[in-house]
Amino acid sequence: MADPARARKVADRIKVIVAEYLEYQIKDEQLGFVTITDTRVTGDLQHASIFYTVFGSEQERAASAAVLYANRGRIRSAVGKGIGIRLTPSIEFIADALPEGAAHLEDLVAQTRARDEELARAAAGARHAGEADPYKKPVDRAAEEDAEDADDTDAAAR
Repeated sequence: MADPARARKVADRIKVIVAEYLEYQIKDEQLGFVTITDTRVTGDLQHASIFYTVFGSEQERAASAAVLYANRGRIRSAVGKGIGIRLTPSIEFIADALPEGAAHLEDLVAQTRARDEELARAAAGARHAGEADPYKKPVDRAAEEDAEDADDTDAAAR
């Protein structure tokens, strides 16, 4: 089993080789705007999972997936020549769910902003249900005694 640092380096190299191969070697018009987002290699360097995204409609994504599947052997051959290790890993292409996840998060953020604006409008004219300052204050005993003495002198003067 290879160490994780070597597996990471091999995965990064495979990512670059596949991206260059797709850009310069495959001349299929059905291949859309494909971006290789990530590559993961097993610990024994025998299998590589290549994650990709395709910019475009659902039909363009399906056509690009078919082109990638059809050219998998040629891409594996290019990877084998490019990485220079004893055994060439088998490869599989996996459509990355990153754009769908990002779109879902954008929708959630938009919904949250709408709710925040609604709450801000509702809170704009709101007032406290009780007193403005609901916290109890410590009683100043000296001020109470002075007030009682003043009441006593006022009562005596009357």
